[in-house]
Amino acid sequence: MSALGKVVRAGVGRRRAQTVVMVLTTLVAVAASVVAVGVLAASRAPFAQAMDAARGAHLTARFDGGAAGGPAASATASGVSAAAGPFRILEAEARTGSGTGPEIPAGVRLPSMTVVGRADPAGPVDQLSLVEGEWADAPGELVLAEETGGPLPPGARLEFPGLPGAPTLTVVGVARSVTGTADAWVTPEQAAALAAPGEPAAYQMLYQLRDAGSEAAVDAGRAAIAAAVPEGTLTGTRSYLAVRQEMLANTLAFVPFVAAFGVLGLAMSVLIIGIVVSGAVGSARRRIGVLKVLGFTPGQVVRAYVVQALVPAVLGCVLGAALGRVLAGPVLGTVEDAYAGAPAGLPGWVYGAVSAVALTLVATAALVPALRAGRLPATAALTVGRGRTPGGGRGRRVRRLAGRLPVPRPVSLGLAQPFARPARSATTGAAVALAALTVTFAVGLALSLGAVQSHRTLDSAAPVVVDLGPAGGPPGAQAVPAPGQEPVSAPADPDRVAAALRAHPDTRRFYGTTGAEVTASGVSGPTSVSGYTGDARWGAPALVSGRWFEGPGEAVVTERFLRAAGVAVGGTVTLSAPGRETTVRIVGAAFFTENDGMTVLTPVATLGALGLDTAPGRFHAEPGAGVSASAYLSALGTALDGSGALAHSGGDDSSSVIVAMNALIAMLTLLLVVVAGLGVLNTAVLDTRDRVHALGVHRALGMTPRQTVGMVLTSVGAVGLVAGVVGVPLGVLLHRRVVPLMGDAVGMRLPEPFVAVHSAPLLALLALGGLAVAVAGALLPAGWAARVDAGRALRAE
Repeated sequence: MSALGKVVRAGVGRRRAQTVVMVLTTLVAVAASVVAVGVLAASRAPFAQAMDAARGAHLTARFDGGAAGGPAASATASGVSAAAGPFRILEAEARTGSGTGPEIPAGVRLPSMTVVGRADPAGPVDQLSLVEGEWADAPGELVLAEETGGPLPPGARLEFPGLPGAPTLTVVGVARSVTGTADAWVTPEQAAALAAPGEPAAYQMLYQLRDAGSEAAVDAGRAAIAAAVPEGTLTGTRSYLAVRQEMLANTLAFVPFVAAFGVLGLAMSVLIIGIVVSGAVGSARRRIGVLKVLGFTPGQVVRAYVVQALVPAVLGCVLGAALGRVLAGPVLGTVEDAYAGAPAGLPGWVYGAVSAVALTLVATAALVPALRAGRLPATAALTVGRGRTPGGGRGRRVRRLAGRLPVPRPVSLGLAQPFARPARSATTGAAVALAALTVTFAVGLALSLGAVQSHRTLDSAAPVVVDLGPAGGPPGAQAVPAPGQEPVSAPADPDRVAAALRAHPDTRRFYGTTGAEVTASGVSGPTSVSGYTGDARWGAPALVSGRWFEGPGEAVVTERFLRAAGVAVGGTVTLSAPGRETTVRIVGAAFFTENDGMTVLTPVATLGALGLDTAPGRFHAEPGAGVSASAYLSALGTALDGSGALAHSGGDDSSSVIVAMNALIAMLTLLLVVVAGLGVLNTAVLDTRDRVHALGVHRALGMTPRQTVGMVLTSVGAVGLVAGVVGVPLGVLLHRRVVPLMGDAVGMRLPEPFVAVHSAPLLALLALGGLAVAVAGALLPAGWAARVDAGRALRAE
C-alpha cells in the first residue's frame, strides 16, 4: 500500500464517528434519489414501449350522426400521421347468460360497455394483442377487453336485453388495447345488426399524431380533426396522455415528494460532509504539518482528505442504492398492477447516475476544506498544538455582552460560544434548519394526505349510510341491522326510508343519491352520473373552484372530467340516454378520486329529464350533536326494521397507496433527522475537543459537571432555536410547492384547505423541533465535556 493509501486508511479508521455520519448522509440522499428517479423512469418506460410496439392511438375519437365518409375524411387532417377506422360503435349493457360456467352465475349485470365493430385486431393504429382465445369473425361472437372480461373466459355467454332482439353473444377471445379503445369488439356486420333501427350511426376513429409529446400538441391535433369533419359530429375524444395518467396516477404521485426528499438528502450530505472534512482539517493541523515535513506535496494532502470523504461516501452509495431498491418495491407494485402484472424494476442506469451525482457533490464538498489543508504551511501547522483553541479571542466582545445578561454564567458562556466560530456555527445551524425544514415538510405531507384520504370518495362526510338495495350492503361495509331483522330481496321503499330518517329524533340531516350511466359530449365511452335529492352541501366533496349546484340543469365535476370533455367551469355538457338528451352547465369543480374522478354530480331532476329512474338508491345521514354514530346506527336499524333498508357506517374507505406514502415519508424523515443530529454531534465533538483547555480552566474555577453540560447544550441549543425558526417557513414553502405537483400527477388540483394545513400553534411547535434536534445531537459531547479532568486538560496545553 502506498504512503497516501496508508494516510487515507488511518484517517478513515481513526475518525469512526465522522465516517458513520458520512455513510448515513450519503445513504439517505442516494436512497431517496434512486426511488424518485427510478420510479419515474420505470413507470413511463413500459407505457412508451407498449405504445411503440402496438402503434397505440394518441387520440381516440367518437363521431355521432352522418355517414362513415365524414369521419374517414379526418384521416388526412393536419398533424395526423396514421389513422384507423371508421369503426361502428355503440354503448350496451350486458349480463351473464346461462351456460357460462358453474363459477359464474347467470344474470350478473356488467357495467355499460363500449362495443366496436372491427374486422381484425391488426391495423395501422391500435394493434390489439390476443391474450386468450381467438378473434371474432362470425355473427354471435364477441371479444372482450382484458380489463372488461375479468373472470369471463372464452366460451362465456353474454345477454344484451337492451339491444334489438335481445341477442346473446359468445365470448371467443380476450384482447388487450394499450390505450383501452373499447370494452368489446364484434364483427362490423354484427355491430350494424346490434344498432337500434333508425338510430343515428356512431363511429370510432383512431389516430397517431406527428407530434403528441404534450397536452398542447394533442389538443392541436384534436382541433385539426374537428375542423376536417362537419361541425358537431365529433362528440368525444380520449387522449393517450389521459390513459397514461389514469394507469400510473398512484405511482407518479410518489415522485414529487420523494424527489424533494432526495434533494434535501443531497443538500444535507454536502453540508455535513463539508462540516466533517473541515473539522478533520482543523483538528489535524499538526498531523498535516508532519505529513508535509515528511515530503507530502499540497496536492497529495488535498487528495488524501478528498479520498477520506469518498471512501465512506462510496459505501453509502452502495447501501443507499440497496435501500432505494427496497423502498421502491411497494411503489413499483402499482406499476405492475397497471401493466397487468408485468414485472417492473428500476433501470440499471439509475443506480449509476444517482451515485455519480452524489459522489461528485461529496468530492466538491470535501474539496474546499481539503484545499485549505493543502495550502497550510508546515511551520504554521506545527506551531499549533492539540488542545489550544485557535483564535481564542474571537467573540470576546460578545462574551462580555452576554456576561451582563441576568442569566447564570454557564448559560451566558454558552450563548456567546457560537460567535467564537461563526462559520462552524452557521453550518451547524444550516444542518438543523434542514432538519426542521424536513420535519415541517413531512408533517404537512401527512396532514395533506390525511385530508385526501378522508375526502377521496364521494359522500365520505356522511357518517351513516342507508342502502335501499337487497340486504348485505356494499362490499366491506359493516352492516348494523336491527336485532332479529331478516334479509329481504326486494329494494326498500325510498319514501318509507326517508320518512323514517326524518322522523327519527337523532337525525340531524340527510340526503339521497342514485346512479346511472349516460353518454357525455366530449367524453369517449359511458359516463357515470350521481343524482342528488335533498340538500347535500354538507356532504358534498371539497370544491376546487366554482360552487355547488343549486338546481336542475347544473352539475359539478372534477378537473379531470373538464379536461377530458374539453370544457371549463361555466361551460355546458350534453348528457344523452337512449332517445333523450339534456344539457347541464358546469358550475363547479370538485375533488374526489372515486371512479377515476369521471362522475357527474347533479340534481336528480337531470336524470328525470333523461327518462331515467330518479328514486334514491342510498341515503346519507348525520346524527345530531352529542350522538355517536354507533348509537345512531343501532337505533336507526330498529327504526328501519322490516323496510328492506340496511344502515352501515360510511366514510371508512382507505387507500393502501396513501398508507404506503405515509410510511415512506416517515422513514425518509427519520433518516434525515438522524443524519442532522449526527451532524450536530460531530460539530459538538469538534468544539469540545478544540475547547478542552478552556473547559479545564472552567473546571479549575469551580464549574460543576452539570453546569458544563448546561453550557454546551446552551451553545448548541441557541443555534438550533434560530435554525428552527428559519427552517420551518422554508418547510411550509416547500410543502406548498410539492403538494400541488402531487395533485397534478393524478390529474387533480387539490382544494386550498388540503394544502394550507399548517396552523400557527403547529408552526410554533415545529420551530422548537430545531432546538430538540440540536440538543439531542449535543448530549453525548456535553457528557464528555462534563467528565473532562481539569488537571489533564491544563497539562495538554
